[in-house]
Amino acid sequence: MNSIYREKEEQEVSYSLGKTMEFDSFLPLLLLVFSCCCLPVLPCQNCVEVGKSITGNQKLISSDRSFALGFFIPSNSMYTYLGIWYNIIPQQTVVWVANRESPIPSNASPVFTVGGDGNLVIFDEKGELIWSSNVSSTSREPLLTSNSTIGILLDTGNLVLRYYGESNYLWQSFQHPTDTLLRHMRFGFNKISGLRNVITSWTSNEDPQPGNFSFGIDRVMRFVIWNQNDIYYRFDDGCRAYILATVWCFTVVTENDNVYLNLAYYRIFLRLRVVLNPSGQLQVMVWNKNKSNKWNVEFEAPRSKCELYAHCGPFGTCGIRSKGLCSCLDGFEPKFSTDWANEIWNGGCVRKIALGCDGGDGFFKHENMKLPDYAVSLGNMSTEECETQCIRNCSCSAYACTRNACFIWHGDLLDIGHDITNGRTLYVRVHNSEQVTNAQSRNSARRYKILIAKIVSASFAILLLISISAFIFKRKRLRRRGESSISKLDGDSALVSSMPSGSLVGKDDMKLVQYSLQNIRDATNNFHEENKLGEGGFGPVFKGSLPEFGDVAIKRLSRKSSQGLEEFMNELKLIANLQHKNLVSLLGCCVEGEEKILIYEYMPNCSLDKFLSDPSLKVTLGWDTRFGIIEGIAQGMLYLHKYSRLKVIHRDLKVSNILLDQEMIPKISDFGMARIFGTDQTQASTKRVVGTYGYMSPEYVVYGQFSEKSDVFSFGVLLLEILTGERNSDFFTTEVCVSLLGWAWKMWKEGRMLELIDPSIRAICDSNKAARSVLVSLLCVQEVPTDRPTMSDIVVMLSNETTPIPEPKEPAFRSSWRHQTSSDFSINELTLTLPVPR
Repeated sequence: MNSIYREKEEQEVSYSLGKTMEFDSFLPLLLLVFSCCCLPVLPCQNCVEVGKSITGNQKLISSDRSFALGFFIPSNSMYTYLGIWYNIIPQQTVVWVANRESPIPSNASPVFTVGGDGNLVIFDEKGELIWSSNVSSTSREPLLTSNSTIGILLDTGNLVLRYYGESNYLWQSFQHPTDTLLRHMRFGFNKISGLRNVITSWTSNEDPQPGNFSFGIDRVMRFVIWNQNDIYYRFDDGCRAYILATVWCFTVVTENDNVYLNLAYYRIFLRLRVVLNPSGQLQVMVWNKNKSNKWNVEFEAPRSKCELYAHCGPFGTCGIRSKGLCSCLDGFEPKFSTDWANEIWNGGCVRKIALGCDGGDGFFKHENMKLPDYAVSLGNMSTEECETQCIRNCSCSAYACTRNACFIWHGDLLDIGHDITNGRTLYVRVHNSEQVTNAQSRNSARRYKILIAKIVSASFAILLLISISAFIFKRKRLRRRGESSISKLDGDSALVSSMPSGSLVGKDDMKLVQYSLQNIRDATNNFHEENKLGEGGFGPVFKGSLPEFGDVAIKRLSRKSSQGLEEFMNELKLIANLQHKNLVSLLGCCVEGEEKILIYEYMPNCSLDKFLSDPSLKVTLGWDTRFGIIEGIAQGMLYLHKYSRLKVIHRDLKVSNILLDQEMIPKISDFGMARIFGTDQTQASTKRVVGTYGYMSPEYVVYGQFSEKSDVFSFGVLLLEILTGERNSDFFTTEVCVSLLGWAWKMWKEGRMLELIDPSIRAICDSNKAARSVLVSLLCVQEVPTDRPTMSDIVVMLSNETTPIPEPKEPAFRSSWRHQTSSDFSINELTLTLPVPR
């Protein structure tokens, strides 16, 4: 029995050993297959896919960090919703809600993911479906499955569903808006089916469920707010003209059978949204982070009950010569006088005398009017021709001419109002006898007004004569004092640039607010030393406060500076034409006598230089903050080189010229040394080399040649300083015989790139991004300009981890400059700025 057992045991051991040896032989192959299978499912920060879900406090972040998606609970609410909100604004502002019609109890644990049918879905803790994007496959499309689709939160705030590897969207949140319109979002109706999509208000400020109000475009191309199914407010043509004249606008786009309303605005650096609030008001809101740190309402409608649709009924108008809310047009009277006495207006007005329709009817002229609804266009014609067309038609009640286009109205006139800002002239048809009676009643009033006008005119003439005399006397005194400074300013304002000087200033330039010197003195407490933020080659910078902007930075041209006036004029004319979220905003200026002052938005965190120079502050710069600063600077430089109205070479990019706002967003500043290039220009030369020690490219130092690639070189040095926490200039003053660039090159050659990273963040940094960033910096500081990448290439390499990065060549200035001989330099005039923390 024991022998049988032993034999069986030996067989089992032999079998086990055989299996083990067989498994060991396949182990490398299995590991290879497993690693290959894992490669495609690496998580991304802005996407959700099979196997990746969002729950609890987790969230998706768009690649530029502008928007976030996750679950939220409104204040004083017992329910949870999946929504999208602004990520970098401290006040949570939700712009889209997925399950607004299916709220989830706040004590539940919902999950957002890609479902088994390939749709974006929300499940509750029991696995029951709460919400779905509800996309169905068609015969023209591949089968929709869980492993074929991916959900992505775009930088625009749009949540999209698409197939892997394809760019077309299967579904997008922009086509299913809630109460908010964002840039590039469009919605409208189908001309064939009549189906429309609209934005719908929340029930209350604390309840995202659909409310009573909606906004959209109807079949006759009107911008309308509805209260359930009834028109609540109508945007007339005058209001639409006002909208189009601002920095934002609605545009109507027609594609095949679809008509869309599209939101656009011209200053892309603005954080702007259009929201329909629970009270039925459409509001255009802009985030003001500089002054109030809140959403400012730039436009809203309706603003009062007087503006509600047809509030005063037919032929009734709001707020004109009435003690109450509504009144009748001239030649009309209340239809139900008892109702009007009780302020029940919707019955409207009727004619006192019926129209004769015998060619003897006339028209009352009403100015500054919101034009009635249901206009009929007759095309281009003069006012006289338009009146003739109306007289010939017995049913014509009124006419108006706008931009030589004739509009007439038939039957009752609805939704009329008095609009001083954008109103038009409306001619309302009445019986001829009404005109005679009205003319007689107005004659006596006219005579009284003429008498008053004569008295006022005489008094005004006397005051005007006194004022002119005083003005002439004062002007003679000021002319003697101001002629010398004005002529000096005009003479010195010619810029040394690569384009004609006239191209800098034109009718399209942004107009700046100009302040008196006394305003500036008041704002800075007479340039008190306690308000001084720092000082550069231009002159001192002070903190001040102005009523229009709140805290500001005031840059004062030093009278001791021999080269400051040219830089002042250059910066004034140049930065006024540049608008980007990563460029400092110029708010105003002061040019008075010998004083030359620029006024900028205030940066509470001062410069990046302050953080890198102070060990106690440097440790507060985490990896995400540093990489965000790097990306922001790259985007700002890309705008200067490629996307701005003027192609700009900065020439002085350095850490002290990178300012940080309250949210640590970088702003490129100091354009005093910048130069403008023509569209096709790639290089320019100067005999006056200006710049900062350690940041200037070799071709600029030696030959005075500058281009986009010289800015790229400076960016590479700046990038290394942010990654290492070291200053390039510090290496020139140590006993080490290599520069920061040489040290980076040495560490890369030895395969020790991560040792370059600042020790305070080395353990928590994204090692892949850090290594790529070091490689990008080495590409930027290569000696030959043509070897360096463009800013477009840099942005792609930093933002896309799959983009291949070529091997860099040896950098310029690998050894310390103190070992260079004087023969290495040209005879160009060289002006260097030594970097000093500020």
